[in-house]
Amino acid sequence: MNIKASKLKSNWELLLRLSKNDLKSKYAGSFFGIIWSFIQPLVTIAVFYIVFQVGFRNPPVNNIEFVLWISPGYLAWTYFQEMVLSSSNSLFEYSYLVKKIKFDTKLIPLVKVFSSTYIHFFFILIIFILYLLFGYVPNVMWLQVFYYCFCLFVLAIGLSFFCSAVTVFFKDFSQVVGVILQLLFWATPIFWDVNLVSVQFAKILKLNPVYYIIEGYRDCFISGVPFWAHTSTTLYFWIVTLVVFVVGISVYKKLQQHFADVL
Repeated sequence: MNIKASKLKSNWELLLRLSKNDLKSKYAGSFFGIIWSFIQPLVTIAVFYIVFQVGFRNPPVNNIEFVLWISPGYLAWTYFQEMVLSSSNSLFEYSYLVKKIKFDTKLIPLVKVFSSTYIHFFFILIIFILYLLFGYVPNVMWLQVFYYCFCLFVLAIGLSFFCSAVTVFFKDFSQVVGVILQLLFWATPIFWDVNLVSVQFAKILKLNPVYYIIEGYRDCFISGVPFWAHTSTTLYFWIVTLVVFVVGISVYKKLQQHFADVL
């Protein structure tokens, strides 16, 4: 029992160290370094405001300023996309660790998921500040965003295990993932309101588990609806997510023994 606990602690510490180093390595050699990861969300929000609010003068969505309506959903999507895309090629990037006999390769996809999560926490802070600037008063529902962040985290882990394992044997799979994510982006109500489509079509779109997250992020800041009020969609999301997680980890474990031979 003590041996297992010691191994878990060791793996956890290693995961945190590798994920922090991964974040730093993305901007290694640049003048501002890791600061670039924090500049990006600021520029994104500024562009949304200038283009949609000032330039196109987009009307409010459900009486909410367009920049406030779009920002939570968009930042949630970028978090999801970054986790899945970066982890798809993670085993190639860390191939030198895969070939180490005593290294637990299941940590590698998690490194990408964790490093993306660090940046996303800063994104959440930006959303808090944005709503404050527009005169919104903080309330307890804002903290619910961390629940939805956890939802994305678990969903992405399952997908990351699956995508990273398959990509080892089919290198073009990461490109396929990118195309699927692009299609999914436009099929998810990020830049458009789901109420604009027919009820029948909306039911199909809502089968996408990411829809639950996007609407959930908006619920936190706009409508203030608690996640437990969406009983059926919450249950559906977790059933799909657990299935994805089990399938992802099962495929990874089955293919894991052949990684070192291929990489």
